Amino acid sequence: MSASVLEVRDLRVHYGAIEALRGISLEVGAGQVVALIGANGAGKTTTLRAVSKMIRPSGGRVTFQGEDVTGLPSHRLVALGMAHAPEGRGIFLNLTVRENLELGAYLRDDRAGIEADAQRAYGLFPILAERGAQVAGTLSGGEQQMLAVARALMSRPKLLLLDEPSLGLAPQVVERIFGVLREVNESGVALLLVEQNAHKALQLAHRAYVLETGDIVMTGTGRELLASPEVRRAYLGE
Repeated sequence: MSASVLEVRDLRVHYGAIEALRGISLEVGAGQVVALIGANGAGKTTTLRAVSKMIRPSGGRVTFQGEDVTGLPSHRLVALGMAHAPEGRGIFLNLTVRENLELGAYLRDDRAGIEADAQRAYGLFPILAERGAQVAGTLSGGEQQMLAVARALMSRPKLLLLDEPSLGLAPQVVERIFGVLREVNESGVALLLVEQNAHKALQLAHRAYVLETGDIVMTGTGRELLASPEVRRAYLGE
């Protein structure tokens, strides 16, 4: 396996008395796509939020690029090379597309590099170039999702966490988003992907984990889980 960009060991999260994550462990190799699949309420979003420190874990260890980052706040993780495009997109609806992109680069001061990355984002999602001066709240759902991914890429991450990038989008927009995720991964960015569309996620993933009520119950390559009768029955509607 390639060197790990992310290692999660015995991660636990409590919401009051409820244990949402029961000591899960997972790994993302450098340049890999790793998918988390499972039913609603399994703990997938909680896992991403705990890794990126949007919520505080109650136990366990997170190692990023060989460094123990368990105690670090989220803005320090961004500076180290981790970006999170959360469920619900999390873009600034009252700012323009261009302003949202520039906020994705708020820790950087290399103007030429920021401009080059904005142009790269426009290359990945040409519709955003047309909408550069438009207020983000007026974009379609698909365009807002594209903006959320593009903004996360503006920090030049080594690891991109994505929560439900295809949720509620038309099939052709889903194809576009997943095509871009493949391109982003091929450029060397590792992805940790939570995705309700298990078929799409497993097609893209080098490795995948199945979560059930806060526990990892199965792991394997994307191809292995696509072929698994249990996964096909439970998550692929067969």
